[in-house]
Amino acid sequence: MPSRKGPHRGLKVADQIQRDLSELIARELKDPRLGMVTIQSVEVTPDYAHAKVYFSVLVGDPQQSEEALNQSAGFLRHALFKRLHIHTVPTLHFVYDRSIERAADLNALIAKAVASRGKDEDGA
Repeated sequence: MPSRKGPHRGLKVADQIQRDLSELIARELKDPRLGMVTIQSVEVTPDYAHAKVYFSVLVGDPQQSEEALNQSAGFLRHALFKRLHIHTVPTLHFVYDRSIERAADLNALIAKAVASRGKDEDGA
């Protein structure tokens, strides 16, 4: 029998955490190690005990930003507790999302391959 809360509740909570964290990080955190952080996604465990928060950095050092965010996790969790109307606010674990870097690397490789193929066809 399906849960009365529905299977999408976890996704809704994750989305709300993502929105609230984006706002809280921009407005409340003053750590100089923190770069321009974008929250990419949030994955919440089924029991709401933990949340993996994937972020990227537009400007700044990803490693330092990750350290600053994880050191601020308790503060951010407390701030979320005031905003979210759920029984358990998850413990936050910030993880640097390298998928944007990988996509840029792949695009560069593809562009290089296309350019070299064009030169081969011109010379043939």
